[in-house]
Amino acid sequence: MNEFASPVEVAEALKRVHYLPNDRISQVVYLAERLDKPVLVEGPAGVGKTELAKALAEIYGRRLIRLQCYEGLDESKALYEWNYRKQLLRLQSDEAADWSTIEDDIFGESFLLERPLLEALRSAKPVVLLIDEVDRVEIETEALLLEVLADFQASIPELGTVRAVSHPLVILTSNNTRDLSDALKRRCLFLHIGYPDVDREREILLTRVPELPQQLAQQVAGVVRHIRGLALRKAPSVSESIDWARTLLALGIDEVNEGVTTDTLHVLLKYQTDIDKAAVDLAGS
Repeated sequence: MNEFASPVEVAEALKRVHYLPNDRISQVVYLAERLDKPVLVEGPAGVGKTELAKALAEIYGRRLIRLQCYEGLDESKALYEWNYRKQLLRLQSDEAADWSTIEDDIFGESFLLERPLLEALRSAKPVVLLIDEVDRVEIETEALLLEVLADFQASIPELGTVRAVSHPLVILTSNNTRDLSDALKRRCLFLHIGYPDVDREREILLTRVPELPQQLAQQVAGVVRHIRGLALRKAPSVSESIDWARTLLALGIDEVNEGVTTDTLHVLLKYQTDIDKAAVDLAGS
């Protein structure tokens, strides 16, 4: 596994895998490695939170394990569950056997189904564990994560405490749709990723869309920055500005003007009310 001697080295490594960090991102990643702490990354959708975890897996040479959070996520989907069908077949195959013998058997390793959290803890090699959109789960489910985040271990009643073979690098992402518990935040380093300024977005566009001309990248970044300043239901994300740049290239457009922007607003914006509002603003500017 690569180890970096400074935040500057982290930044250089991330740039090599086409992720452009700011100084805060590089510093927090460096500290997460040194302090062995999870990182909670908050910010609007589409600014590169999930991509950061993927980039870290690449620069550290680790496998990425992803737990996609959603409402209703529980222990059986996040940590582990037993293969009930296989257990039933085992019971039916030896009905005359003593229960204590069967119990030890059916709650053994061969009947255990690992889910992402347990898989990360039991991995022989260090991994990057991405807990994506943690703000989507109910607050009760957060308790499931606390033991993993604090001590890199999990308790399974039938097997006891499972401790990490090697500590994963844990990245939690949140779109900040609800407040996370203080207990969860306390266990993590905090990193906020917001929308980039025009210059940084231009550099991101040129990195992710290498064939994009410099002038067009500057125009795209400027227009997107302006549109984000409107009172919209959903502002365009960085991923959507990248899609827009690719759209312009696909249409053979080499200069942005009002007509071009109005005709392609549907790539940047996802609600008709936002498209209408942006079109009116562009016509009046």
